[in-house]
Amino acid sequence: MTYLLYSPLSWVLLIAAGLLLVWTRLGRRGRAVGIGVWVLAMVLLTPWGGNALIRHVESGIPAGMDCASAAVDWSETVPIVLMSAGFETDPASDDPYVALSTESWRRLRAAVLLSRSMPEAPLYIAGGGPFVLKESAVLSALARDWGVAPATLHAEDGSATTWESAFALRSMIGGRVRVVSSALHLPRSLIAFQAAGFQACGQPSDSDYQGPGGLGYYLPQRSGLRRSEMAIYEMLGQVLYRYRANGLVPAVPAGQAGVFTPPRLSAAPGLRQGVLQEGRPPARCRRSPAPCG
Repeated sequence: MTYLLYSPLSWVLLIAAGLLLVWTRLGRRGRAVGIGVWVLAMVLLTPWGGNALIRHVESGIPAGMDCASAAVDWSETVPIVLMSAGFETDPASDDPYVALSTESWRRLRAAVLLSRSMPEAPLYIAGGGPFVLKESAVLSALARDWGVAPATLHAEDGSATTWESAFALRSMIGGRVRVVSSALHLPRSLIAFQAAGFQACGQPSDSDYQGPGGLGYYLPQRSGLRRSEMAIYEMLGQVLYRYRANGLVPAVPAGQAGVFTPPRLSAAPGLRQGVLQEGRPPARCRRSPAPCG
């Protein structure tokens, strides 16, 4: 329910209700300001407004920290770190591969392509999640199906957020890392990896930005609201992570997240038979952009 706090739709409704309650007591300037703020919130319900926020966040990777430029002189043995993106459904009640979120598939594809171009670089998959079957286990099995050598695969399954993942990986690797995630998620990820002591560069797997496409692009609709919520969530996450990095907000202690070596399984039915008999997991949870991580 916390998403209601950063949803532009909530702002539109609250501002409209507030204006109706105090309209007769507002002066001309107060009414103009109120209507202006309401219109601004309405803009965030459109694909135009939502994609403007998406582009702003995705362009937030600090200069020199994108792998295309920062990693020019890096060795091809520098570890690749894939940030998982959760499940769409409970993997215990569905084919685990089908249960993966679309974002998880996209990120894994980018990481596998990068791994193929750098076969000597180990590939670390980070992310546990709230379910009995862990995100990193399913993604590791899928990576093997796509041809990644098992000897180069490593996984961490104790973390539930991006921040926890970065600190949990300190017990497995150090120094330079190539972080693979969506362009929207990378700025927040890099803050976490810097705070954990890594020298990291970001490798975007995909972009959530969509350019103009007709009149509907400028009218309120669900896709615009969704993109605004995704971008605002990441912006708030960056603020929180910067406070954590400065020691102003207590962070999850490193060491609470565990390390997991994925089983040598290559198919979803095998995953189900081997892991999913330990009980039912908690409710549905996605890493991004919902409040799970």
